[in-house]
Amino acid sequence: MYDAKKLKEIEKSLAAWAKKTLEILDKRPEREERFETLSGIPVERVYTPLSTPESDYMKDLGLPGSYPYTRGVQPTMYRGRLWTMRQYAGFASAEASNKRYKYLLEQGQTGLSVAFDLPTQIGYDSDHPMARGEVGKVGVAIDSLRDMEALFDGIPLSKVSTSMTINAPAAILLAMYVQTAAGQGLDSEKLKGTIQNDILKEYAARGTYIFPPAPSMRIITDIFAFCSGNIPMWNTISISGYHIREAGSTAVQEIAFTLANGIAYVEAALEAGLKIDDFAPRLSFFFNAHLDFFEEIAKFRAARRLWAIIMKERFGAKSPKSLMLRFHTQTAGCTLTAQQPQNNVTRVTLQALAAVLGGTQSLHTNSMDEAFSLPSEEAVQTALRTQQLIAYESGVANTVDPLGGSFYVERMTKEIEESAQTYIDEIDEMGGAVTAVEQGYIQKEIQESAYAYQKAVEEGHRIVVGLNKFQDEEVPPKNLLRVDLGVTESQVAKLKQLKAERDNIAVDSAIGKLKKCAQGSDNLMPPIMEAVKSYATLGEICDALREVFGEYTAVSTL
Repeated sequence: MYDAKKLKEIEKSLAAWAKKTLEILDKRPEREERFETLSGIPVERVYTPLSTPESDYMKDLGLPGSYPYTRGVQPTMYRGRLWTMRQYAGFASAEASNKRYKYLLEQGQTGLSVAFDLPTQIGYDSDHPMARGEVGKVGVAIDSLRDMEALFDGIPLSKVSTSMTINAPAAILLAMYVQTAAGQGLDSEKLKGTIQNDILKEYAARGTYIFPPAPSMRIITDIFAFCSGNIPMWNTISISGYHIREAGSTAVQEIAFTLANGIAYVEAALEAGLKIDDFAPRLSFFFNAHLDFFEEIAKFRAARRLWAIIMKERFGAKSPKSLMLRFHTQTAGCTLTAQQPQNNVTRVTLQALAAVLGGTQSLHTNSMDEAFSLPSEEAVQTALRTQQLIAYESGVANTVDPLGGSFYVERMTKEIEESAQTYIDEIDEMGGAVTAVEQGYIQKEIQESAYAYQKAVEEGHRIVVGLNKFQDEEVPPKNLLRVDLGVTESQVAKLKQLKAERDNIAVDSAIGKLKKCAQGSDNLMPPIMEAVKSYATLGEICDALREVFGEYTAVSTL
């Protein structure tokens, strides 16, 4: 962007400045700490055009809404429409969660995001022995279509989009959502929302898997195909770096492993006979907004550019929508501290601001009390207000990519892009993300980064305010949300009643058809839809698939 003569002038001025600065440092030395990002990228004292001497504006940045989408996927970004404010919520029963959703909508939330309890996430009904002690704890318990109907009772699904953080049983929960919408008179072609449906990161970072990789990938591509023809506005997958980062990865690893997983899903869909521009526009992503402010902004920009290049040059996608990396962001749960929890409000504000400056399409802000429990109403209101203050009072949404052109941000964007590409190349050489997960490579990389970060905190090289510096004696917080243990008894009673009232012959027939389909190669979504409609339970459907596909056992990385 600068000619050779101008760069030479800058180089000469920079050398003179550096010499003078070194003289000053003899008297006033810099702080004794490592000036580097959380990914270990060195941070220079100052950035100039010399930091990106080969930058080609139109090739590397372009204009908002244009390839390679470094500056955003929409031409006007938040001037046209603000990001969706989508608070992740769900606990105890469907009825209790329904009340929280209505509260959030009343407070100005613009989209729903469903948290499911652990038994639901791994395909067990609330009455299963494996569910004992976990029903409704980390999310809402959903055992059947009847629970899903209660979850959205009185909430018009024609007016909101819904994100569901569900992976191994994603096809089943999607079927329940479609049937619930149908009960409201809403055609599936008008449904808007997202299922996470990202099983590869479960093997690598989170652990809520059920089936081995091969059948899991089949289920995912079946969802792609089914939604393409029946639920065209639905985001069929949210390829998630969030949980990779929560497990301890760096920012570079977060986007590298996420995009490598994305490549694996695209390849699986192409092998299944789908056409790239039929399914790629409905792929979405989910990232973490961590604490290194400028690195996070650069990370989002680098991810957009990388994905656009991958889709265009590697897969030959033609539709502009196939090239766009659209993503949801959640602030980093792993950075919240039980010490001085009010500090979490500031942490979340910085993280949310980084997500907005990085061009997110939707955002969840964590609540200050989440190091102790699921968020209280007061805390979740503060978290939502944080987004609203950024949107309506800060002015940062008034122009597109306001940090674009910053020498520091552009250099950091380039460094993250190149470092992530190195990881992607290495994974390609192994045979792709599935192989890398099966060999434990990705798991090991994340573990090593997590260890290095924790060691830096414990040794005081990485300061966490209130935790390893500026500590105070504190009074334990009050008014925390506690899930009533009686939710288990209630869910079990509802299951018993459901099984007594439903047409069990129809359920058995639907489960039989599902098993037969699983043993063959036809799309699994139609028989799953039939089973859900007959009020077969989540556990019954998953058990039928377990019988055919088996269960996955994690690989050791020791």
